Amino acid sequence: MRVVIGSDHAGFELKEQLLAHLKEEGHLVIDVGTDSTEPVDYPDYAAAVARAVVSGEGERGIIVCGSGAGASIAANKITGIRAAVVHDHYTAHQAVEHDDMNVLAIGGRVIGVNTATEIVDTFLSARFSGEERHSRRLRKVVELDRNRG
Repeated sequence: MRVVIGSDHAGFELKEQLLAHLKEEGHLVIDVGTDSTEPVDYPDYAAAVARAVVSGEGERGIIVCGSGAGASIAANKITGIRAAVVHDHYTAHQAVEHDDMNVLAIGGRVIGVNTATEIVDTFLSARFSGEERHSRRLRKVVELDRNRG
């Protein structure tokens, strides 16, 4: 799978570990930065990941900041993105299966690399169910996104 990954300075170290794991698993990974722990602004990197997913450059995106919250909020400002902060296995697959989440946000200061790796693998292997109730709800979410509320 083509995966776009990015982080701010607070998520840099976890991003680098996830990047190596994704490559080992055979994914084509597009790293949009940052490239160090020097302070940067998370919206820039969240937007870069989100725009790459919307454009089709990547099939799914992963963003890492300190908590995951700020990056998720910023990514969701890009039309077509459905991002959520995920720190557990259940939400990692459920948000894709039910909500067609296409960008995963995680907190580099919240979870460790083993949990983050499990979450990433679960996110990437999950598929939208397409069940009528989930499709109906997704259409409503897409309409909200399209009209910005």
